[in-house]
Amino acid sequence: MLKIKRSTAEEKLIEACRKGESKAQRHIYEKYAPLMFAVCRRYVQEVHEAEDVLVTGFTKVFQKIDQFKAEGSFEGWIRRIMVNQALTHIRKNKSMYLEVEIEKAEREPDYNQLQNKLEVEDLQKLIDRLPTGYKTVFNLYAIEGYSHREIAEQLDISENTSKSQLSRARVHLQKLLVEAENFMNDKALRNEG
Repeated sequence: MLKIKRSTAEEKLIEACRKGESKAQRHIYEKYAPLMFAVCRRYVQEVHEAEDVLVTGFTKVFQKIDQFKAEGSFEGWIRRIMVNQALTHIRKNKSMYLEVEIEKAEREPDYNQLQNKLEVEDLQKLIDRLPTGYKTVFNLYAIEGYSHREIAEQLDISENTSKSQLSRARVHLQKLLVEAENFMNDKALRNEG
């Protein structure tokens, strides 16, 4: 197992959190909350709901801190809890529509069509426009690096459904990217004229 060398300061913070010291918990929260909020927002579009997921996620981090074995990154361990909490939120509060399995998607997207580079925020806005099932599988696979087997287990679906959702998400996202590209080109032409 890969051991990650962590700073003595981080080890002391983790140990203090294990003892329930609120100052250490606040420090961990302040250090990781902005990054983890971005993780929550990838799955939960509504800001106040994402904030709720974040707070509940950190509550679980502090409740389960004894389960952190220091064999991987502490940030990665927190991220996994946040992703799981976001998935729990989706299952409880949204009717996550996952389409029936298909063998293959209609076509694989051609990302080379896009000429402009979008900012991260713009791309996140487009991902937010995906249907919940597409967005969830896309985030788990493309952003978090889960395998289709892991996604299937997390969402209680088959691996083929996960693959189908990812493929459809990519096609849908490509259409949104092309629309955004066309909009930007049209806007540039109007400004020139």
